[in-house]
Amino acid sequence: MLFGLPIVLILLFGFALTNEIADARVVVCDLSRSELSDQLTDRIAQNTSFILDEVTVDRKGVEEAFKRGDVKLALIIPASFSEEFFHQGRTAVQLIGDATDPNTANTLVQYASAIIRDFQQDQWRLSPKGGLINVETTMLYNPELKGAMNYVPGVMALVLLLVCVLMTSVSIVKEKEMGTMEVLLASPVSPIWVVIAKVVPYFVLSLVNLAIILLLSVYVLDMEIRGSVFLLYGASSLFLLTALSLGLLISNSTDSQQSAMLISLMGMMIPTMLFTGFMFPIENMPKPLQWVSHIVPSKYYYTIVKAVMI
Repeated sequence: MLFGLPIVLILLFGFALTNEIADARVVVCDLSRSELSDQLTDRIAQNTSFILDEVTVDRKGVEEAFKRGDVKLALIIPASFSEEFFHQGRTAVQLIGDATDPNTANTLVQYASAIIRDFQQDQWRLSPKGGLINVETTMLYNPELKGAMNYVPGVMALVLLLVCVLMTSVSIVKEKEMGTMEVLLASPVSPIWVVIAKVVPYFVLSLVNLAIILLLSVYVLDMEIRGSVFLLYGASSLFLLTALSLGLLISNSTDSQQSAMLISLMGMMIPTMLFTGFMFPIENMPKPLQWVSHIVPSKYYYTIVKAVMI
């Protein structure tokens, strides 16, 4: 605790605690197909903040890319882009952001807007006939940029995992400390039923907890559940069983309630906060940390809950 924990936290937060975004996938819908639009597309592709996913001339392709979750940002270049820029003195492009994560969407729009401004100034130096490029911004799925859209699913994953693991992690180890485990194992009841009896009450209480969280989200935070409530409860039930199983594993592997609670808190809270994706973008982390995120159950639950609720 004295030496290991500070080292681990400094390394983890040093790599993960950043609001900078790199390698965000972007799609360009180039309706102009001119030399000027090609230059702007190349400028976007060369920036380290973006990875150019594709260049299309079909707006439906942009919509499909967002629905698949392939891209975070889209740039729409109108058909009259080059003509308006050189002959009318003013043109406009459109930036479309995926605002399911409002902080990321805002940051990416700012990055892209800065690139477009730099491109405009470079064109002014090359040609005195160059005009202005106005940037019109559209935020998909969350036009009001409500933070609850991002944080409620993340808090749900954090709270349910911590509560379930903490509750069950002390259930069996408590029997060991009190000396009653031998009595239970010597009884006619099969050991598997002892384990199930420890899990069922906490599972039911966790479902009640989930209902309270959803009611608060809908009626206090104004976060509408747009998808299937039954699907949400089904995914949540699977996640709760996973969390309860982790708690039982910790409870069976330790000899004291204090150790079980410490392992539950440190072993579950920090990975959930860092590797779920609702606080820090996983794409920005080094590859080894991204691989670690694949074994954190809350990462998948967060993705499912956000998709269903939004």
